[in-house]
Amino acid sequence: MPTSLENYDIVVVGAGPVGLLLSVCLARWGYKIKHIDNRPTPTATGRADGIQPRSLDLLRNMNLKRQIMAHEPAKVYEVAFWDPTSDGNGIHRTGTWASCPKFIDARYPFTTLLHQGHIENVFIEDLKKNGARIQRPWTITGLKNDGKNETYPVEVNLEHVDTREKETVRSRYLFSGEGARSFVREKLGIKIHHKDPIAHVWGVMDGVVRTDFPDIKMKCTIHSDHGSIMIIPREDNMVRLYIQIASSTDKDWNPLKKATAEEVQMSAKRILAPYHIEWDRVEWFSVYPIGQGIAEKYTLDHRIFMGGDACHTHSPKAGQGMNTAFLDAVNLAWKIHHVESGFASRSILTTYESERKLIAENLLTFDAKYAALFSQRKPSAGEVNLASQSSPTGPAQNPNPGGPPNEFVETFKASCELTSGYGISYPPNIHNHSAQHPAHSPLFHPPTRALTPGRILPPSTVTRVADANTTHLEQAIPLNGAFRIYIFAGHPPRTRPALSDFCAHLSQPGSFLTAFLHPDLSSIPHTEPHTPHSRFYTFATIFAAPHAHLGLRVPELLPPVLARYRTHVYADDVWDARVPDATASAHRKMGLDEEKGGVVVVRPDGYVACVVGLVEGGGTVEALNAYFGAFAIRALGRGKAGEARL
Repeated sequence: MPTSLENYDIVVVGAGPVGLLLSVCLARWGYKIKHIDNRPTPTATGRADGIQPRSLDLLRNMNLKRQIMAHEPAKVYEVAFWDPTSDGNGIHRTGTWASCPKFIDARYPFTTLLHQGHIENVFIEDLKKNGARIQRPWTITGLKNDGKNETYPVEVNLEHVDTREKETVRSRYLFSGEGARSFVREKLGIKIHHKDPIAHVWGVMDGVVRTDFPDIKMKCTIHSDHGSIMIIPREDNMVRLYIQIASSTDKDWNPLKKATAEEVQMSAKRILAPYHIEWDRVEWFSVYPIGQGIAEKYTLDHRIFMGGDACHTHSPKAGQGMNTAFLDAVNLAWKIHHVESGFASRSILTTYESERKLIAENLLTFDAKYAALFSQRKPSAGEVNLASQSSPTGPAQNPNPGGPPNEFVETFKASCELTSGYGISYPPNIHNHSAQHPAHSPLFHPPTRALTPGRILPPSTVTRVADANTTHLEQAIPLNGAFRIYIFAGHPPRTRPALSDFCAHLSQPGSFLTAFLHPDLSSIPHTEPHTPHSRFYTFATIFAAPHAHLGLRVPELLPPVLARYRTHVYADDVWDARVPDATASAHRKMGLDEEKGGVVVVRPDGYVACVVGLVEGGGTVEALNAYFGAFAIRALGRGKAGEARL
């Protein structure tokens, strides 16, 4: 064994969705990665398949959506529900609901269906572009955070699956994306707690079918006198069938119960009767047990972390496994980046578990409630209609004003928000401002706000002034590890003094921006659009004015600091059906005064951090100094961070 071990910023174990997306982020930001997987090749068929609307937003923000869509995945806009007929002669459709109803403000109101292998390969190709690769087939055999090297405190033992060649490395971090049978979790002694004691054995089959069932191209939940089945359309004319084979409520329950492909096909034929189904080919078939489980911890020392199925397991009905893994990965990636790049204190790493574990717990709790509600009774036709209704400004109202809310309708709405990804709400903490946050200012959270820290920034459409292109504002700044600071500048004559003061104080020594400037600003190419001053901040300015009135006036309206972000200057002049009477739709959707504007700070992963009023004087920058100073490693706002000026 060599006397000096090779050092890495992170060792990632497991090349499924969570591990790959974590590596993609960190490789793009320049980190040295050792990534292993115990399989000789990526997933060839099967496994996870559903990309929810919020995840599609994320992939587009990473410039990966086009590669995903190149595989021509199926898209689910509606879900069909089928139940037994009253005369006992088969099944009939009892309703269809939007997969992502209009009361959810989504850019992509559909679920994308594509097998996991295609998605993995998109990530793997991106890793190659950034000098990273997957080492196969290797497995982890040992780990310890022994602290023998202060910079690289974690020792990791690896072994080739076939040749038994061994390798030992040191790393700043170790991440387990190994799935439900995590070696790392077992070695750490972290237990899985089961939220629901009922477990199930599922059969899942992908293939090309011949059938007269009319909804074969839709997602369907089918209940019959012969059992239940879920149908999922797939790419390449395939269909996925989920069939529950056994339940722990059965008298002869066996978690290892098996079934052949032929047995599952016969079950599907009985359930779908009087419709017929035959298989041209079966591409993938598996039987597996699953229950609602969650790890008691996601980390013990904030050096060794877990994510994805290593932390949480649940039924496939909600289509959340891969999507929850995506958000685990991105949440951890930017926090590691901010710590290791010298911006934030190590204490921010505690928020990975507190945020992501809460979301997993909410998912499991909801899954059990939703399943129980459906098993108790069928919804009425009126409830189905009510649950699917929407208005331009929000969800349908309770049909009995003043009376108790309809439990089924409320649960349906919560389901849609949760499964789409837009219902995620992180609790108040050092990143999600609240009244308990260490940063205090009367400018935080103006009273007209519609934004909640810890929730996703809603979509809004604006016009880019530089080229008159219509732009999705929430997508304009890519996932680059930087905070996104949106300056909603209101009506130019009204806010011009406030913008001037904002830039003057932003340029002062010790401001949140000048404290973290690039070491050599002259080395930054003039073509750099997002982070020309600091790798930790990107600015966008949005005026409540027509773009034709702004083009030649940008140098006049914006001081040099903000003018440097010339491709992030926008006109809020695009009409939005959700706020039809607004003169500046994006301002209105953020809950900001269309004359006076305001400042919205968004975390690198797209969730609102805080909202601050835009005022004359130094108050706006002082509030932001206090917010960032609560977790930054340098003192802000007191002139102690150097004498840099912009």
